[in-house]
Amino acid sequence: MAILQIREALRAALDEEMARDPRVFLMGEEVGHYDGAYKVSQGLLAKYGEMRVVDTPICEAGFAGVGIGAAMAGLRPVVEFMTFNFSLVAFDQLINNAAKLHHLSNGQFTLPIVFRGPNGAAHMLSSTHSQAFDALLSHPPGFKVVSIATPYDAKGLLKSAIRDPNPVVFFESEVMYGVKGEVPDEEYLIPIGQADVKRPGSDVTVITWGQGLPVALRAAELCAEDGIDCEVVDVRTLRPLDEKTIFDSVRKTHRAVVVAHEWPTCGFSGHIATRIQEEILDELDAPVLRETYEDVNMPYAENLEKLVIPSAERAREAILRVAYHRI
Repeated sequence: MAILQIREALRAALDEEMARDPRVFLMGEEVGHYDGAYKVSQGLLAKYGEMRVVDTPICEAGFAGVGIGAAMAGLRPVVEFMTFNFSLVAFDQLINNAAKLHHLSNGQFTLPIVFRGPNGAAHMLSSTHSQAFDALLSHPPGFKVVSIATPYDAKGLLKSAIRDPNPVVFFESEVMYGVKGEVPDEEYLIPIGQADVKRPGSDVTVITWGQGLPVALRAAELCAEDGIDCEVVDVRTLRPLDEKTIFDSVRKTHRAVVVAHEWPTCGFSGHIATRIQEEILDELDAPVLRETYEDVNMPYAENLEKLVIPSAERAREAILRVAYHRI
């Protein structure tokens, strides 16, 4: 067992899959000679050469399209967006091509491609660099969508994503690349579409993913001081969503709060709340509540940004509300 940062776990997954399958290659801005904007790809250019670690121009629409074409031709590209904020100029390629080519070709083409990079707010990057794409890229059929928050999940899920015959959107977090955790020395895969109970509990289910996980776990610690035992469910995959694990937890606790780094209007957290209330309404003893961004553009100022993004304290307040504790 090794202790790795998330960036190191992602690098290990890329290295293992590139060694395993010569069709796998990495492309994106600064992935090669600069060793990656966040050092995820450090050392891979020296090991695999410029044919398999490809520095691209600053043209997301162009290199996303090249990656899609390569996947159609039988290769297995991993396309890194330096941040998913920059993927906006490639949305025609992502949504009208990557997510739809299998359908439009009547199954003649599979598209084994991974689009990966940081998603959501980082730190003091203001509104144009703090978008959350969870709901946007989970909306069109055709993608699988993964969001990781631990080194163990990062490695196991990226390996599964690279081997998947479908296009996978793989969300990371700029502020979490340095998070450390245990990663097995032996090879392992984590199935896409399988949630994980990160903290068992009996009183309130807290559902989260990505950057929301440390917020949810800290909120659970605070609530333990109030005598409330929270179960924290990390969905890990937004599409397909593991509804069974969510529903089983809510059937046990009869209360749910969703903690998500995204805007509340039309957010993926709203989809989760809806599915709970559509399928197991009679199991609920309180409405499903959400802790998300405030519904404003992300400010640059550090003190204002702190007021906008989800906090453990506000998540605790939502948990207390569904548990009928006055605050």
